Amino acid sequence: MKLAETAKTASLQEETRIFNTPQDIIEYSNAYQWMKKKGFKTEMEMRKWCSDNYIEFWDEMAKTYADWSEPYTKVLDDSGKPYYKWFTGGKINVAYNAVDRHAKGAKKDKVAYHFIGEPVGDARDITYGQLYVEVNKMANALKSAGVVKGDRVVAYLPMIPELPITMLACAKIGAIHTIVFSGFSSGGLNSRVNDAEAKVVVTADGFYRRGKPLPLKPNVDEAMKTAPSVQKVVVVKRTGVAVPMTEGRDVYYDDFVKGQSEECETVMLDPEDRLFILYTSGTTGKPKGIEHAHGGYAVTPAQTTAWVMDVHDDDVFWCTADCGWITGHSYVVYGPLCLGASTILYEGSPDFPDLGRWWSIIEKYGVTVFYTAPTAIRMFMKTGEEFVKKYNLSKVRILASVGEPLNPEAYMWFRKNIGSDRAPIIDTWWQTETGCHVIAPLVMTPEKPGSVCFPLPGFNTDIFDEDANSVPLGYGGNIVQKTPWPSMLRAFFRDEVRYKKEYWDMYW
Repeated sequence: MKLAETAKTASLQEETRIFNTPQDIIEYSNAYQWMKKKGFKTEMEMRKWCSDNYIEFWDEMAKTYADWSEPYTKVLDDSGKPYYKWFTGGKINVAYNAVDRHAKGAKKDKVAYHFIGEPVGDARDITYGQLYVEVNKMANALKSAGVVKGDRVVAYLPMIPELPITMLACAKIGAIHTIVFSGFSSGGLNSRVNDAEAKVVVTADGFYRRGKPLPLKPNVDEAMKTAPSVQKVVVVKRTGVAVPMTEGRDVYYDDFVKGQSEECETVMLDPEDRLFILYTSGTTGKPKGIEHAHGGYAVTPAQTTAWVMDVHDDDVFWCTADCGWITGHSYVVYGPLCLGASTILYEGSPDFPDLGRWWSIIEKYGVTVFYTAPTAIRMFMKTGEEFVKKYNLSKVRILASVGEPLNPEAYMWFRKNIGSDRAPIIDTWWQTETGCHVIAPLVMTPEKPGSVCFPLPGFNTDIFDEDANSVPLGYGGNIVQKTPWPSMLRAFFRDEVRYKKEYWDMYW
């Protein structure tokens, strides 16, 4: 399966410093503890076994990180290639794994989200018990609006609690969510709403950026002029700005969920039932509606949050991505919540009211694992260290990067100024199509600035030339996944021909 055409293997002759993580951090890590439990002598021995025996490996991970209402009878069904099926015969729901089991257990009063709005002082904590109630009320409201299993719901929202609540409410009743980044235009929203034939759109009156309330609802009104499938537009009162409301179609979020029961049955689903569609534009053509499924998404985002991000029960995890992108799906919502972790949900920009905003949040909430983009790191590099030095970042144990290559200069700045020259930097490579990290160091991996290191345990990744030959070090080619994995994309929404052409035809 081809995933990209821009890969280049690192040369063995490249002289770059290698960093080794302090032994106490290594021995604390989840991946290291599993390796020792299994009796592997080295990390590379462990990685090789997991990849050679990937079906057995993912079977154990599925039983470790997910609760199944009915056990599966077959780990992988590859009889319908390229449409692989994982965990055949089982029953599961991601929302149960992310919310219900924690809210009904010992983590009921544990914070799921520390929500921080952009306006200073606008913050509140949401426990797993409270999240359970809010998800149930929204799920019941969607059902009251006629949403049933398989229907599509679009969320066009800023990073406020109603966004993950909407995602989880859809998952709970078997509806399929499609998140549209709130920075997209009305045209971008319209194309995605129409392709998905969404029944409901959830949005907000506006959002905050650099201290100013910006309108969002007008984009929705423009998009709805040619969106015949939409029956209801639900509007969160975020900024309080006056917005037009279309009678019979538009309803404020508070009124939508008012009076709804705080209990809602979670529908147990086939592992291959679709969880969400996320549109990615690619390089050409109309956006591709990439489909992901409940079974795989209950397993690999949680497993990689535990192994790659090394999130433990007492950590405070912050992934700065927006839920409009795949990183937000996997590492703001499903991965950390399925682990029962405490996560930061921040609405605003990193430089408001000043360049110390992120670091003040890390200090105040005791963030221990911090996952962000190289673009942000390079922005802070250019503006200097003045604001960083104002705050105590000593609790940071793990740093991580996603988005584009983390150049060695940014790596060194990040490690020194945010990680106190001690925290390992986990540079991750993955895509919307993969659903989770694919190539990355583990905490125990010696790090090479500028390199994402090795394919993770359970993956078989290579770089091919046009003739399907592995390329030597130093040459470019296509990143290829030679074996399937649980959170792999399942299809393009209603576009089988394009799916096969884009990902399978070259090496099929």
